[in-house]
Amino acid sequence: MELTMTTFDKREQGFEAKFAHDEEFMFKAAARSNKLLGLWAAGQLGLGGDAAAGYATALVTDHLESRTIADVVDKVSGDLAAKGIAREQVALKLQECLHQALAQLEGDKQ
Repeated sequence: MELTMTTFDKREQGFEAKFAHDEEFMFKAAARSNKLLGLWAAGQLGLGGDAAAGYATALVTDHLESRTIADVVDKVSGDLAAKGIAREQVALKLQECLHQALAQLEGDKQ
């Protein structure tokens, strides 16, 4: 007995593929925005070169699965508190970085 794929099956498969694509896109956007935020924060901390790149990379890779936006903002604002940079400023900067990351990823698709 041969099974044939129904229109419903094909549609379900299409939705699953789109969901997987969207999840991957948002993961990449979050990782890229965290890296951009990390580079900005490193600059605020007076870090340059390898130290700045290391800080930004750590912000992306540390607790990759479990870190939320609030966790990222808390980490960076904690690091920048001594520089007089408020949590709200960090949150706004992360928003800017996310918009920039989304624009970069959209550009990469073309």
